Formats: sequence, structure tokens, C-alpha cells
Amino acid sequence: MARRDYSLTQYFQRVAEARTPKLTFRGASYADWQEWRTQFEPKVRELCGEWPQPVPLEAEVVYRVEEEDFFREKVVYDTEQHWSVPAYVLIPKDRRRARDGRLPAILCLHGHGPYGKDAVAGVVDPNRPELAAHIASLNYDYGAQMAREGYLTISPDSRNFGECADLPDRSGEVNCNWHFLRGSTMGINLVTLVLWDMMRTVDYLETRGDADPTRIGAMGLSWGGTRTTYLGALEPRIKAADIICYLTTYKQFAIDMPGNLCGIQHLPQMYSYGDVADIAGLIAPRPLLVESGIYDDCFPIEATLQAHEHLRRIYRAAGAEDRLHIDVFSGAHQFHGPSAREFFDRYL
Repeated sequence: MARRDYSLTQYFQRVAEARTPKLTFRGASYADWQEWRTQFEPKVRELCGEWPQPVPLEAEVVYRVEEEDFFREKVVYDTEQHWSVPAYVLIPKDRRRARDGRLPAILCLHGHGPYGKDAVAGVVDPNRPELAAHIASLNYDYGAQMAREGYLTISPDSRNFGECADLPDRSGEVNCNWHFLRGSTMGINLVTLVLWDMMRTVDYLETRGDADPTRIGAMGLSWGGTRTTYLGALEPRIKAADIICYLTTYKQFAIDMPGNLCGIQHLPQMYSYGDVADIAGLIAPRPLLVESGIYDDCFPIEATLQAHEHLRRIYRAAGAEDRLHIDVFSGAHQFHGPSAREFFDRYL
């Protein structure tokens, strides 16, 4: 009897094993890197599909409060006709990094979960002890930590999270898929909308008199790492990026591991053309830090190390290997910390 296969999981695994993305980096020289970049970056932009149109930011400060090490502002600004972004801006009292009165700024992007920007911005709310526990478990308040180091930080809510979660299941995973399907029926990719919001957040930082537009960085854990990867790849105004517990392979992330990919992280056809490390490689020759925990149960270390090697080849060919920093730390799916402080101290 002929062999019969009925497992869709095994089907996609076998197809993925036989597939090499068309534009994955295969070269070694600087000329190879230049040629690859001229082909791959336009393809990623093309896959993003329909982009929103800008509108005036109409930014406003909802409130400003003083905390021990920084001032916290709740701000809101418009990114397109039908969307506004709420964010926390933390302005450090420590001015040692200021130049001409302006501070280096870092976009601090949250991951999945019910708290959105509140966790990353280190919101202390006695009525929500579970938020404090969540922050502690992931060392999650890197927006507040970097503000204490003297950086102006901005922590916006992603669509579908925090104040922007408009459906049940505020942790977001199920709703990511619902909203992805809604958008895809109209040719709109959810990840593109979120990337647009981050680009407009850079626009907003450029309007602030206290932020240095020549020293803007980005960092994020998990889904925040996804956004940091795409933003760093396609937004040249990001001068240094820290991808935290995200860099892996699509084979592991999207094919082998059930439930780890959702609609808000999904760019259709991406794995036909490049892998996760290829997207991150578009950040070259700008400085990049990759933080990876060896006990990360979302992004197992074996696939992550494969991605590290591919990324190294890209940076080496770009003549920028000294600007790629990889921190493999003894920890889980969390922000590490020491390498990030050293990295941004060096480059911002």
C-alpha cells in the first residue's frame, strides 16, 4: 500500500525542511552584502503591503508626575486617520547624557501580556500586585531602568495591548489572530500597522525639545523584540537596537513550535524570502545587541544559536562585526540588563 500522510503539522515541517528562502544571505564579501541588501530590503517593504498615510501628530501630555528618579508623562499622539497611540515618556533627572539640553532616547517596546506599556514603564500600582509580580518575573521594567541610567524612554502601547486591547483576552494572543484576519481580508497586515506606529513614535520624539534626534535607540522583549527587529531593519533613524529573547529561526518559531506565532507577528510570505536573522541583518552596519536566555522556553536556544551565526555572517560581510554584540545569558524569557546598559552607553 502506498504511504499516506494525514498530519498537517508534519506536512508543514517537511515542506519547511526542504525550503531555502529565496533571498536569504548566502554571501561572504562586502559586495555580496551590498547586493543582497539592495534586493532584500525592498522585498521586505513590499511584503509589508499597504501602509497607512500620516496625519498631524496632535500630541498632548495627559499628565505629568514626579517620581524618585524621573518625571513620568502620559502622552497621546495620532499616527494615522483612525488611530492614536498612548505612551509613557520617562524623563530622567540625571542629565549627564544630555548634549545641548537634549537626551538620548530609547523606544522601549513591550511583549505579549495583559499590561502593555505599564510593565515596561515600571508603573507602580498598589491596586495591582500582580503587575509588580509580572515585572519581577521578567525583569520587565527596562523603560524605567534605562531612564534611571539617564536615557529619555518612551513606552507606547502596541495595537491590541494595554489601553489598545478592545476585546476579551487582554493577553492578546487570540485577538492577534482575529485582528490579523480582519486586516488581511482588506490587504492590511497587522505587523505593518504596528511598525507604522513605531515609525511615527520616532517622528514624535523628533518634535520633543528634550530628545536628541541623532541618538534614538530601540529595545524590546519577545513581541517587543519582533517590533525592534522590523523597526531597526526599516527605520534608519534607529541608531542602535537591542533585540531581547526573540532572534530565532522561522523553522522553529513558526513551523515546529505550536502556538508561538500569532497574527500580529506574521508577515505573509516572509519565509519564502528570508529568515528572522535576515531581517535583523538589515540593521547592519548599525550597532545591534541580541540578548538570548539559554532557558528561554519560547525561543529554544538551539535555533537561537543558529540565528546568531547567520546574523554574524551578515555583519561580518558588512564590515561591521565589531558592532554586533550577542549576550547569551543564564536565564529564561526575560530582559537581562548588564549588556544593554553597556551597549547603549557605548552607542547612544
